Amino acid sequence: MSDYSVNFVVMNLNIPEYISNYIAGSFQKPLNGQYIPNVNPAIGEIYSHTPDSSRADIEEAVGAAKTAFAAWSVTSAEERFKILNRIAELIDSNIDILAQAETNDNGKPLWLSKRLDIPRAASNFRFYATGLMHFATESHHMEDKAVNYTLRQPIGVVGCISPWNLPLYLFTWKIAPALAAGNCVIAKPSEMTPMTAYLLSIICKEAGLPDGVLNIVHGTGQNCGAAIVAHPDIKAISFTGSTRAGREIASVASPMFKKLSLELGGKNPNIIFADCDWDKMMRVTMQSSFTNQGEICLCGSRILIEENVYEKFKAELIERTKKLTVGDPLDDNSRQGAIVTKQHFEKVIGCIELAKKEGGTILLGGNSIQLQGRCMNGYFIEPTIIEGLGPNCRTNMEEIFGPVVTLQPFKTEDEAMMLANMSDYGLSATIWTQDVSRANRVAAKVHSGIIWVNCWLLRDLRTPFGGFKNSGVGREGGWDALRFFTEAKNVCIEL
Repeated sequence: MSDYSVNFVVMNLNIPEYISNYIAGSFQKPLNGQYIPNVNPAIGEIYSHTPDSSRADIEEAVGAAKTAFAAWSVTSAEERFKILNRIAELIDSNIDILAQAETNDNGKPLWLSKRLDIPRAASNFRFYATGLMHFATESHHMEDKAVNYTLRQPIGVVGCISPWNLPLYLFTWKIAPALAAGNCVIAKPSEMTPMTAYLLSIICKEAGLPDGVLNIVHGTGQNCGAAIVAHPDIKAISFTGSTRAGREIASVASPMFKKLSLELGGKNPNIIFADCDWDKMMRVTMQSSFTNQGEICLCGSRILIEENVYEKFKAELIERTKKLTVGDPLDDNSRQGAIVTKQHFEKVIGCIELAKKEGGTILLGGNSIQLQGRCMNGYFIEPTIIEGLGPNCRTNMEEIFGPVVTLQPFKTEDEAMMLANMSDYGLSATIWTQDVSRANRVAAKVHSGIIWVNCWLLRDLRTPFGGFKNSGVGREGGWDALRFFTEAKNVCIEL
């Protein structure tokens, strides 16, 4: 066992004050010597520093990846399986420290990190470790003329840029299929939540991933991320983040003819018909409204309710939300933690103020919260419910990405569809009804890439994931991810 493994197992909460980049299998400082303060949002204090990497660091990482690609691209599927599966096992065995690091960085409740984020990161590696063993291509027989077959070959060096809301969960969802397909990766986590990406680099070293196959470079989007997108030797970009950033990435990468996968924002409708399973709907609607402080691109932030049950729904949602505990993320009783940064905290508060100016009525919440004790300087916001706003206002059109939902009544199925499709986004939607025919009709008509019927956030990793309209380009998940990270080549052999 290497020294890295020993350090990782015994480090407990001994998080380094200065995080390192991981380039060519070594842990190193940013070449410019610059760092970014990393704040624990629950306490509002700096607890570590992240490299503020620049183009020079990316250049070094790309050089390492290009050197490693020749061997990794022809490494057998079975050998790649062993390494990626070992990464999954090490994530599982170190769930406590990874969950603690995720909560310290992001502000989410520790129980949520343990239950959702870290297990999903392990599942991502395990799924693609297994999937690559079954990834097959097609052949086509032209009678008495020729046989065609398709090769799917790794692209080369690819860039993976992930967001701050589900840091390790989404970071690994990009990295795992890229590595499985035989690519070498330049990966940038969010500078707001870098710690689990740093810990993952230690895990990959211990798992035996060859040097240079995965390079994790920390920094801002403006410097580090932009350098990844613009580098001519990085042939594909997989990005999850805001629609604004996605638009900027596309403007640079598209003229360079890079492959692009952009998973962007959401303003998702939660469509509730009167005939639904009421108790289940209420319970899951609470989850889809406020889980992870509402900082999930799949949260149902626009709740559309059939008119004859609108008042009943409103009263019950308010009562249930009053019981939702906002508190220290380390407290098992806390259902909602801290907002990720002071800047995002101020943005969410500003969105609530805008809703008031637009004529919205705050039914519950709408304020910041100052806790006592350890978290007295943390960034906490009450779960907020708003009604009285039309479908075209900014509050119902723009992504807030916080613990804020709006309520809108509808009379008919057609009106529900109109309201659901008003947004420029089209990532996900949830439909609540016991009428199977209605569920199928509505699912077909809603302009969203993911439709849940009588459930939410139930994910099968084999299925495609992505959105319509301003919610992105391309699909992640399952074979779609392995196809994205490979190039198809047709070979025709005349008989």
